[in-house]
Amino acid sequence: MIAIIDYGVGNLFSLRSSLAYLGLESKITGDPEEIRKADRIILPGVGAFGDAMQKLVDTGLVPLIREEVQKKPLLGICLGMQLLFDESCEYGIHKGLGFVPGKIASLAEDLGESPLKVPHIGWNSLKIVKDDPLFQYVKDGEYVYYVHSFYGKDCEASTLATSEYGLSVTGVVRQGLVWGTQFHPEKSGDVGLKILKAFCQWR
Repeated sequence: MIAIIDYGVGNLFSLRSSLAYLGLESKITGDPEEIRKADRIILPGVGAFGDAMQKLVDTGLVPLIREEVQKKPLLGICLGMQLLFDESCEYGIHKGLGFVPGKIASLAEDLGESPLKVPHIGWNSLKIVKDDPLFQYVKDGEYVYYVHSFYGKDCEASTLATSEYGLSVTGVVRQGLVWGTQFHPEKSGDVGLKILKAFCQWR
């Protein structure tokens, strides 16, 4: 069973629908016992980093998540991926979970005078920079769907894939049993489904 962590932030039902389409059992839950029983964990998220991190802390689940990622896979999606980092500069400096070394930075600030719009919304090709079981069903250059204004930075050692949007946007990271995707696999058609399938099959 896959535990989709419910902490009041996230695109939970489309994610559960995608997993169901793949024939995978999942449960949207904030129950510590359900999370302990799960084979793997997904941490979704939409919105602002500071608010989301505070909501996650308020659930009391952070110590449990830290414990569980020592023995089972976790996938952070969009803001859920950003929460995996050391810190974010979104509306002030906020500490993250610290699973992935690096920080979350502003796309608008780093794009500078670029005419590209922020948020970065839409389909973008994925450049795989390190081979990983997460990519066993997808090819370099396939397209995924992004919606974000901030991105992972100073995290080259953990970066598995990037996308170009006036700069190199961190698309996928991994540190140990923890993966993160800045894009939304549940909104990325067949490619996203293949990535979710690979994560759920990894042993």
